[in-house]
Amino acid sequence: MTECWRLDDARQTLALASTNGRCPQVIYWGAPLPPGEDLCALSDVSTLDVTGGMLDQNPDLSLCPEAARSFPGQPGLIVRDRDGTPFLPKFRLDHVTQSELTLTVTCVDAPHGLTYVAEFTLDADTHVIAMTARLSADRPLHLDWLAAPVLPAPQHSEAMIDFAGRWCGEFQMNRTPWSPGIRMRENRTGRTGHEHFPGLIVPCKGARNTAGEAYAFHYGWSGGHRMIAEELPDGRRQIQFGHAAGTHMTPATEFQTAPIYAVYSCEGLNGCAVPFQRHVRDRIVAWTDTGRPRPVHYNCWEAVYFNHDLAVLKDIASRAAALGAERFVLDDGWFGQRDDDTSSLGDWAVDTRKYPEGLDPLIAHVRAQGMGFGIWFEPEMINPDSDTYRAHPDWALGPADQILGRQQKLLNMALPQVRDYLYDRIAALLTAHPIDYIKWDHNRVLPMPDAAQTDGSYALIDRLRADFPQVEIESCASGGGRIDFGILQRSQRVWLSDSNDALERLRIQHNAALFLPACVTGSHVGPRRCHTSGRVLDIALRAWVAAQRHMGFEMDPRELTEREAEVLRDVTGWWKDNRDWMEHADILRLDSSDPAVIAEQQLARDGRQFVAFVGKSGTSDQIAPRPLRLTRLDPDARYAVSLRNRADAPHLSRGSLALKDGPVTLSGAALMQHGVTLPWSFPDFIWVLEGRRL
Repeated sequence: MTECWRLDDARQTLALASTNGRCPQVIYWGAPLPPGEDLCALSDVSTLDVTGGMLDQNPDLSLCPEAARSFPGQPGLIVRDRDGTPFLPKFRLDHVTQSELTLTVTCVDAPHGLTYVAEFTLDADTHVIAMTARLSADRPLHLDWLAAPVLPAPQHSEAMIDFAGRWCGEFQMNRTPWSPGIRMRENRTGRTGHEHFPGLIVPCKGARNTAGEAYAFHYGWSGGHRMIAEELPDGRRQIQFGHAAGTHMTPATEFQTAPIYAVYSCEGLNGCAVPFQRHVRDRIVAWTDTGRPRPVHYNCWEAVYFNHDLAVLKDIASRAAALGAERFVLDDGWFGQRDDDTSSLGDWAVDTRKYPEGLDPLIAHVRAQGMGFGIWFEPEMINPDSDTYRAHPDWALGPADQILGRQQKLLNMALPQVRDYLYDRIAALLTAHPIDYIKWDHNRVLPMPDAAQTDGSYALIDRLRADFPQVEIESCASGGGRIDFGILQRSQRVWLSDSNDALERLRIQHNAALFLPACVTGSHVGPRRCHTSGRVLDIALRAWVAAQRHMGFEMDPRELTEREAEVLRDVTGWWKDNRDWMEHADILRLDSSDPAVIAEQQLARDGRQFVAFVGKSGTSDQIAPRPLRLTRLDPDARYAVSLRNRADAPHLSRGSLALKDGPVTLSGAALMQHGVTLPWSFPDFIWVLEGRRL
């Protein structure tokens, strides 16, 4: 006997089937099926044939594949009894509850006293499916692995795309061909990590940014995670995500995965990116002030580092405000005896050597310039050279002789007394001063992965958010080391990378847009000579790259020439004029015929306007620029299109192009099918193309 269930929205159908009372499996996920589709017949025709060298029946690729049923691949659950004895669960379907957009599957293994629950929630507006798995036991057990509900990967895919990276080089795309066996990536650093962003895209054959089928996955968890993409000997493929194996350190009776967010697209990679962007912006982030536009940031880190001087900071704040900044962020160096990165983490009291009257004079000056005030913390960390560590060495996570990172250890966030101490110190500062923003940093990896550490950090942030709901939090971890949908439930901004090199940012931002909207993605105009790459880049490129996301500055404004200040004020003014619609715009990656060009189009939700940023990261192989096709426009509408920065055309651009003279009017069909041919430019240059529907 076969039982079937389905979830539908306008873009997809997800169908499950259970045969003879076994744990259900996904039998279909893709473009919408007709309402009257016979799912049991679909399940029957999905059954694999049996031939030589195979079992007499193919084990189910269920929501939790079971080794006890001879499943030949990675099981969905690995568990041991309290005495360490492993056992092999075998689940039977108990019941399914369903509403229009939710589905809950409950299975039991009575001999072992286990209950497995898989929950599916489909968002009909964003088209994202959120799925979790939960395991309950009648006695404490050791959990080695629990996958979120397991999904099949498409057979008509040749490769998968996952994401690696490093400090100042986040969101590097890896394309790996499918082959028999496992592609396993496990992050055991204890935080999301630069190295292993918890995302996966499986494009079907022929898919590109703007067309074709693709499937995308994101595991919304800020601790260590494991990703498995496996092709079984019979050719079936499975996708699993969960916490890193063995990160539940103690036996328990209840375990739950983080949500895995999944998207099906028939519109290429952009059809995955836009649902994720909208889901983050509209469903996950809890905004502090929905009536206020996103403010332009100024962060003082790359101007002064640890060398805090009140007169200098006041001068810098005044200059930043004159350039258009609306929030001043005081970075590392304001507390304890913090003259470098070797001491004082954990001692969250204002350094009276640098601020003899406390922070009030600086905050008063910043607010007099019309700016809000933000401040840097690294709450989960502690320096051995700190008063807090000397008083509480037992608060540190891990062995006493562990390798330090940036001269620091981690506080054990699983300890309530640690969380209470940190809450009291941070809350005291937020109570005493009009602070509307925290840059929350996390500059080293854990000595070992431990889920309780992440749970403890979540608990502290949740408590502060409840008591200080007006304070916005940015997640920073040496740049992009803690970016995921779990931390974004508790923050309103992420610091994408410590690299303010505009060329590197072009690629990092381009790839991160597969998961992140512009409004949460911090991007700053760095110094003339980038502090992390040593590269010298023109102010126009630096400013326009920052204007692609949540804009800010992070240089010493005293270094700016008159021309640089003028360009920065101009671009900042443009960003302010457009931020209201850009905050809700969809970021669409464009398919460029020139590998040197990295291009994206930000399209208003109502389709009435767009801006395309066309960055040239290297020298083109051909002489003249190739046409660039736009996307998702109304083919029958007409658009007025203009180059916002046409005055920046270099002297070697000598042709008579209409775009160099002013706006041109073209149909959406022409812009998408033929595209636009931009003027010639040097490398390290960006064109800004604006369009309005007439």
